[in-house]
Amino acid sequence: MIVIKNGHIVDPFTSTEDDLDIIINDGKIVKVGKDLPAGEDDEVIDATGCVVAPGLMDAHVHFRDPGFTHKEDIETGAEAAKRGGFTTVVCMANTKPAVDEPKTLKYVLDKGAKTGIHVLSCATVTKGMAGKELVDMDILKAAGAAGFTDDGLPIMDEYILRNAFAKAYEIGMPISLHEEDPKFIVAPGVNQGKVSEQLNYGGASHEAEDVMVKRDCQVALETKARVCIQHISSAVSVDIVREYKNKGADIHAEATPHHFSLTEDAVLEYGTMARMNPPVRTEADRQAIIAGLKDGTIDMIVTDHAPHTREEKNVPMEKAPSGIIGLETSLGLGIKNLVKPGHLSMMQLLEKMSKNQADFYEVKPWPIEEGGVADLVIFAPDKTWKVEGFASKSDNSPFLGWELPGVVKYTICDGIVLNK
Repeated sequence: MIVIKNGHIVDPFTSTEDDLDIIINDGKIVKVGKDLPAGEDDEVIDATGCVVAPGLMDAHVHFRDPGFTHKEDIETGAEAAKRGGFTTVVCMANTKPAVDEPKTLKYVLDKGAKTGIHVLSCATVTKGMAGKELVDMDILKAAGAAGFTDDGLPIMDEYILRNAFAKAYEIGMPISLHEEDPKFIVAPGVNQGKVSEQLNYGGASHEAEDVMVKRDCQVALETKARVCIQHISSAVSVDIVREYKNKGADIHAEATPHHFSLTEDAVLEYGTMARMNPPVRTEADRQAIIAGLKDGTIDMIVTDHAPHTREEKNVPMEKAPSGIIGLETSLGLGIKNLVKPGHLSMMQLLEKMSKNQADFYEVKPWPIEEGGVADLVIFAPDKTWKVEGFASKSDNSPFLGWELPGVVKYTICDGIVLNK
């Protein structure tokens, strides 16, 4: 058995916050309580000074497998997840081939099942992500898809979009949306504003996001579909999501650590390492995202973990791919930029990094209670570490060299200690 002693439990599934011990046996939590005894042959984990929480969930990762395994593969992506405290991830479907039929989905799920964590995957909304023809959602749901998304590309055809929403509602599945209208993008990856002007780089206007979010929230309201606005970046879009939530739409929204931690000025300091879609924007946008996290408008924190090689990023801005890795820095950035300044409590942060994502994707919850699955993260919120030496196959991150709080001591999945 494993006995976790002296930890501070913070469990958003049960709203429990207390100093309690945990006993794990055969992958299950068998006892939670004060001053629990440890046997002579038990493995004892001393969690003094640590938070013990349900394993984190990241509902938006790119493991690049199949098709782009020079950037990342399912095994290395899972190792990055373990180091970051994640026991469950949801892979995006923009692989090669795209996850638009059961064979490719099975490949991802079968490979993920061997990693030691729970690797789920979305399927695409449209065949080949071409935006022209819907996938067979019934078949892909039966094959184990967690949801549907053409992440990386917007769905421009309103007729296709509405049919997708209606079908998803009919079969009880979620749809997640990448919101960028290319008509409002001169050059991707950098906010259209003072920095793009300084660099003489066209940039991507916040309107590219706003017009899509407005349209899709309205269609979601009408169809009753369960919809997530992915990696929200614009203050206007935060307001739109808030408006439609208040109207009763089943709308959810993601924020990434880079969008609540950085502004467009990061492009001047970090170059292509700060190029991402949608781009990091102004300080006003960053503050609006934090406000949305505080009031629940934005209910999920995800990484949009997007690995690229050094060679791919070490080119002029206009030639570089967009995206950064994030699994290993997400918790630390959340503590640094949300909890430490008092924007969120630790309970609220963990809710947005586990419970709300599980609710959206209808993943079986893993609360810290007797009989529950032992999926846990143990981290020291006040201990700092330097960002370096990633487990990911790639290291494209603007946070390299940063000092972050929140050292992940243990990630435990199905009662197995994955890192220590």
